[in-house]
Amino acid sequence: MTQVIVLNGGSSSGKSGIVRCLQAVLPDPWLAIGTDTLVEAMPASMRASDGGIEFAPDGEVIVGPEFRTLEAAWIEGIAAMARAGARIIVDEVFLGGADSQQRWQKVLGELRVLWVGVRCDGAVAAGREIARGDRIIGMAASQADVVHQGVVYDLEVDTAHAESMECARAISAHLK
Repeated sequence: MTQVIVLNGGSSSGKSGIVRCLQAVLPDPWLAIGTDTLVEAMPASMRASDGGIEFAPDGEVIVGPEFRTLEAAWIEGIAAMARAGARIIVDEVFLGGADSQQRWQKVLGELRVLWVGVRCDGAVAAGREIARGDRIIGMAASQADVVHQGVVYDLEVDTAHAESMECARAISAHLK
């Protein structure tokens, strides 16, 4: 049985909407954990330092060694929860493409994972980014393709052409 669902997509691609729909349609309770949760849990000083995470005015995201250390611990914690019996949906942004996925694969190891690519045309994601008003303009367009480079998925969904609930049902159908 699948223990972890990893949704990877750029900013404003529709991952969070899919997560909420998955929680509504899946028969068992699933915890939703996102990379935004990790960033929000960090001290504010790490959101503006070379060692932490920086958000450039053009939307570029730069991560440093202190961020990577905390991220590694966070991933280990998520894996531990799954090993303890929690089913988890991870809302992620693989800024490093295949390297990011490999960090997760190493830690998740023997757990049953469904890898889902959440695609969205950069222009569509950029429009959502503007409408949201809580993101740095340019982040969605810059991440739309780079987060998928070299990443291997069990399933891909495209939120530019399907609503969140339709994507959630497609993901649910792939669970074992």
